[in-house]
Amino acid sequence: MSELQSSESFMGDNKVNIHDFADVSPKAELGKGVCVGSGAVIGPDVIVGPNTWIGPNVIIDGKVKIGSNNKIYPGACIGLEPQDLKYKGDFTDVLIGDNNTLRECVTINRATFKGEKTIVGNQNLLMAYSHLGHNCEIGNSVVIANSVQIAGHVVVEDRAVIGGCLGIHQFVHIGYLSMVGGMTRVDRDVPPYCLAEGHPGRIRGLNNVGIKRKSIDKDNKEEYIQLKKIWNLLFKSEYVISDSLKIARQENLFQSSERLCRFIELSIGKGRRGLIPSLMLNK
Repeated sequence: MSELQSSESFMGDNKVNIHDFADVSPKAELGKGVCVGSGAVIGPDVIVGPNTWIGPNVIIDGKVKIGSNNKIYPGACIGLEPQDLKYKGDFTDVLIGDNNTLRECVTINRATFKGEKTIVGNQNLLMAYSHLGHNCEIGNSVVIANSVQIAGHVVVEDRAVIGGCLGIHQFVHIGYLSMVGGMTRVDRDVPPYCLAEGHPGRIRGLNNVGIKRKSIDKDNKEEYIQLKKIWNLLFKSEYVISDSLKIARQENLFQSSERLCRFIELSIGKGRRGLIPSLMLNK
């Protein structure tokens, strides 16, 4: 292939298209319809699923498994050694699901120790210059904006949105359907359904835009009313958060409120970074 096909034009072509100036190991496994652009380098232990587009100058090396219908834009580097002084050369994994978009110069490092993985789920958008450190786990339908720097062992749950130009401390958990505003300093856990913003980061309220997009407020109004009630109890009442959780647990909780309470219980337990403070009450 002497000319690079666009990410749109190659779709539906069952042939494997490799640019003449790409360097693809003969041991790499490429599915039907994979397109590899000029200057791309693909190592021998890489598996790429059907109809994935790999743009110019992309580097994929190490033990990497990529699913189908992904778009990987120019300059992305996937599966290279972790930026971790504890790394001793173990043959670790990167697993990437289906229908992801990895924009220009995205970096995804492999895990540190043998048997560990860096994981990206399905239908995620990682915008240009974002970095995903070793041992991270990204769920499904997550949006990570430009120049987001995610340290090792971070967990980002489904449908979270992370604004641009910010850093996330190692071992932090970002909850389901949460929103983190641009340039926020994220050094502790962000609960599900919450909006966090600031330097240092603070919980500002519920992520009402995300909740509306998920139609929680329309599909089950009782659930939405309860979620607001429990959120106010946890973050705006006079109780310390441990007592607020005990009061919340006296109710029959819908899924959203249960998820919120469970996340906070784990966050304030041993072995976690702890909960990002609320702007309303610093408990």
